[in-house]
Amino acid sequence: MPDIIQLLPDSVANQIAAGEVIQRPASVVKELVENAIDAGSTAVTINIKDSGRTLIQVIDNGKGMSPTDARMSFERHATSKIREANDLFAIRTMGFRGEALASIAGVADVELRTRQHGEELGTYIHILGSAIQKQEADHCAEGTNFSVKNIFFNIPARRKFLKSNSSELKYIITEVQRVALANPELAISLYHNNSVIYNLPSENVRKRIISLFGKNINQSLIPVDTNTSLINISGFIGQPKSARKTLGEQFFFVNGRFMKHPFFNRAVQQAYDRILPPETFPSYFLYFEVDPAAIDINIHPTKTEIKFEDEQSSWHIIQASVREAIGKFNLMPSIDFDQAGSIDIPLSPLPGSSVPEPEIRINPNFNPFEKERGSDRSYSSPTTYRDERNMDNWQALYRGFEREADQNDLSRGDHSDNQEDWVNQEGVQQEFKNEGLSIENHNFLQFKNKYILTPVKSGLMVIDQRRAHERILYENFLRIIDNHLAISQRQLFPAKLELNAVDQEILVVLDEELRALGFEVRHSGEDIYYIEGIPALLSHLNASDLVIKLIEDFKNRPVDVKEEIKEHIALLLSQSSAINYGVALKSEEILELFNLLFACKTPNYSPSGKTIVSIVSFQDFEKLIR
Repeated sequence: MPDIIQLLPDSVANQIAAGEVIQRPASVVKELVENAIDAGSTAVTINIKDSGRTLIQVIDNGKGMSPTDARMSFERHATSKIREANDLFAIRTMGFRGEALASIAGVADVELRTRQHGEELGTYIHILGSAIQKQEADHCAEGTNFSVKNIFFNIPARRKFLKSNSSELKYIITEVQRVALANPELAISLYHNNSVIYNLPSENVRKRIISLFGKNINQSLIPVDTNTSLINISGFIGQPKSARKTLGEQFFFVNGRFMKHPFFNRAVQQAYDRILPPETFPSYFLYFEVDPAAIDINIHPTKTEIKFEDEQSSWHIIQASVREAIGKFNLMPSIDFDQAGSIDIPLSPLPGSSVPEPEIRINPNFNPFEKERGSDRSYSSPTTYRDERNMDNWQALYRGFEREADQNDLSRGDHSDNQEDWVNQEGVQQEFKNEGLSIENHNFLQFKNKYILTPVKSGLMVIDQRRAHERILYENFLRIIDNHLAISQRQLFPAKLELNAVDQEILVVLDEELRALGFEVRHSGEDIYYIEGIPALLSHLNASDLVIKLIEDFKNRPVDVKEEIKEHIALLLSQSSAINYGVALKSEEILELFNLLFACKTPNYSPSGKTIVSIVSFQDFEKLIR
């Protein structure tokens, strides 16, 4: 029989290797920028077109390569960092396997221009799908310039499974953030379709965090600094009040390399035990310095998973360090000496100078037996007739507001003046015809300000009032988006938002649907946005909190299809604006809620799939009282 085992051609082997190393355009950015760091670069420029599908260009000012090194760099397992097996346990560079450039060249059209410092000429190499097209001398700048075009052009299946441009750009921004945080002394510029996303100068760690995530994060950073014989920890953690409901600002770095480590993440989470809001995650930017022989970074092709020799001890040190930092913060709160109403501490008098006696003011008209109209009246000065009249006038301004504040207006979810346009009374009657329920002769009871009870033919109907309102608002928002019926209410004082690059890209994705709902968000330059208009039916909500919640929730469930984006926004808005439990409803409001609910397409379940309506049978009642 003929032999059936053969060696794979280099082009096929490189494509297989690329499946592990090069997963998407962001992987190319990561590998090329890390190579630039290993080359001693102090500045890196990244140009992206069409989220990396068309072009990924990385330019650095490193030491460059000779013509031979430039050609050898594209060979598999060709590296300048490893000479023997023991070198794997003393690695302090970013790359060492020699797989990245070979994998990139196997799935893209690659052009390389490089020149060493002090040389007059550089080298130009053009590789297409692992096949060298051209190599020649070239006049180019010192350093290295990689241009990666048409990624996965020869693997259509891989290219087809790339996500939308906004999602792929988000992955690229995340990789740039990781490299920028690990190397704050490195100046990095990132451009997408000729628009500036980042222009980061060389700076320290704290300033780099602020440059990436906005000025607002500066007030919540708590420094961490712990030195032990096993591991040294430095960096910053976030205050508990700044915790967010999505992951995204959690970073571990070991010896200048970003890593993912769920075990250490639990150590940080437990250090915040009982001081975090529910279902939130703290921010942290922690840098570890350990002996390279005590870790193994060669367990994953992307080198983001790292094995520690003594993980248990490191876990306890990390937890203790974070707890110590939180404790110091609680014991030493910040003092703002510029705030209004600060304590006026008098200076010590000069020797021989006289100190004036304190002046005591009394009210000669004070009568302790007189019934006062206000318990907070000040008697440090005489009260005149005009003062008393003014006090009465001020109190008159608030008459009636207490009564109005207690009424929860369910009609906020209505965008039309004509209720019959979307309340189908006949549909409600038909829904409960078999149950013997008459809406005209309704009998509702609100139980614990949470459930609405009403008798039906087969027993007792129980309605969850918040979930019912969510369903009503959800279908209302969908109708608004589909029919462009939104009415925007302009804000007298537009809410200000400061968004990082990832949040800005998410806002771009959501822009069309937000405008259809009535949001008007204006970009005023750099990272600043102003919310100038919000949907009229959401005027009772905080505009900035609502937009931030939309962005944060969208991170947990990123979707690419326009229809899914529309439904997702309607879901989030309905959950944010629905009435809360504990709100007492009038009988008219209960009836309106009931009518609107059973005019919905799916009245039995909330938008998130939870039960709204349940019927307890008479048989179950009889079992309870036997």
